[in-house]
Amino acid sequence: MAATEDITESRLLLAEYDRIKEEQKTRIGFRDNLLYFTLAGSTTILAISVQSRQAQLLLTIPVICLVLGWTYLVNDEKISAVGCYIRDHLGPRMAELAGSPGAVFGWETYHRNDANRATRKRLQAAVDLFTYVALPVICMAAFWCSPAVGPLLLIVSLAQALALAVLGWQFLRYAER
Repeated sequence: MAATEDITESRLLLAEYDRIKEEQKTRIGFRDNLLYFTLAGSTTILAISVQSRQAQLLLTIPVICLVLGWTYLVNDEKISAVGCYIRDHLGPRMAELAGSPGAVFGWETYHRNDANRATRKRLQAAVDLFTYVALPVICMAAFWCSPAVGPLLLIVSLAQALALAVLGWQFLRYAER
């Protein structure tokens, strides 16, 4: 046989595992940074709005939170989907090939059995909802109480409120899983 290695199903599955774990790791870093970018962007806009006394600038915060919040949610879902795929498909297939009745890739199930996991998930959902929904709603309310409210900006802000309600619903829907 030549200098090439045999391609076996177990090697292919391990290569797939390595690739999707790398994707998961990249997505985790990106998702976590989105929270910081959202807070930095919102704080910057808030400071500029207060210093310039231009309340209409507050309406950029919902836009920031909608775009980054949706991106955060999509990445969070993909991170969880990778874990689910490993637990439900890849791990059992590897265990079958190895002739092992026990779980393969044990960390994928082990860390989910932590007694505090449910509390952490609820607290994370609260942080997500505050950052991506409550904060922009507070900014819109401040705008609504300002003299800068005009018909066009009011319509824009109401559309933003509707979009934020949808985003909040998606966060809650996803958190239930």
